[in-house]
Amino acid sequence: MVDDSKINLLDLDKVRLEGFFSDLNEKAFRARQVLTWIHQRFVTDFGVMTDLSKSLRDQLAEIATITLPVIEHGYLSADGTYKWLLRLFDGNCIETVFIPEEGRGTLCVSSQVGCVLNCSFCATGKQGFSRNLQVSEIIGQVWLANNALGRDPKGERIITNVVMMGMGEPLANFNHVVAAMNLMLDDFAYGLSWRRVTLSTAGMVPAMDRLRAECPVNLAVSLHAPTDDLRDELVPLNKKYPLRALLAACRRYVSGDKRRAVTFEYVMLEGINDSLQHAQLLARLLQDLPAKVNLIPFNPFPNTIYRCSSIDTINQFRERLLQKGVMTVTRKTRGDDIAAACGQLAGRVQDRTHRALRYQSLANSQTLSA
Repeated sequence: MVDDSKINLLDLDKVRLEGFFSDLNEKAFRARQVLTWIHQRFVTDFGVMTDLSKSLRDQLAEIATITLPVIEHGYLSADGTYKWLLRLFDGNCIETVFIPEEGRGTLCVSSQVGCVLNCSFCATGKQGFSRNLQVSEIIGQVWLANNALGRDPKGERIITNVVMMGMGEPLANFNHVVAAMNLMLDDFAYGLSWRRVTLSTAGMVPAMDRLRAECPVNLAVSLHAPTDDLRDELVPLNKKYPLRALLAACRRYVSGDKRRAVTFEYVMLEGINDSLQHAQLLARLLQDLPAKVNLIPFNPFPNTIYRCSSIDTINQFRERLLQKGVMTVTRKTRGDDIAAACGQLAGRVQDRTHRALRYQSLANSQTLSA
């Protein structure tokens, strides 16, 4: 259980931590010292922080804590992908995934317990939604993974990139996600470049504009369809922010900076969105935007109605986009044997929406009628 009488310093980025120490009549540099202890040395015991005075260490022990999620289980895939199931203070569980690649290591971080959205092809959405994660629960995933993986033989951190692509819609938890990303970018914490932190959204347009103003990391958009009618079915948020509004926000996000481009994620669903006509429409949609398309082979989960497009279909779709001048790659499926691939994360969610129950009831009725 969390001690509500104490403030969890993992919930504070540098600006907030400076304010915390100011309230204690301490200098701002104390924040930098404590950030280094927590996020670079992975120390959670104030008594070990020897560059703080003994009186300050004692005071911190009385009024503050450094409390992390608890590792419930770890899963290792045959391809080297690693997934952690993390238990939170309220009994909910979330999932975090590490994907090793040549020259880089990517951590996929969750932002919600379940997901507030209900994209039809995503296992997370079918789990329903419980709540937003606190800053400590978001950055805690980065802390735990870095602490577990350590450094390579050259002394460099194994985790080089972070993607906010785990459970949840990050922009629906804007303030906590931005505070956590501030820590990822802070030189006294994880020191990542903005180029190495990516946020993926289904298209919450007003929050995209806020993100550009407050924390302009790399942007990925969960697109999956080139027309409004089809996207309404796959990504219901499209009914509120249709393609015209979404693409306009993408253009605003990268305007004035030639280094930036938007990554568009496109899950390949057999017979749904994978025809050459769909590819043609997608190329036309993105023709005036600095863009890269990631084609994602659909990763199945229990009771889904979808199947993955064939390899030949995916290759033809990619070639058509390349012919039209759209940079396109096919994402290699990683960790599917431990349900760690894109769209498979589920965790254990105390669903307040009853969405999971409705989905299971529908699946059961379809099985009986088959």
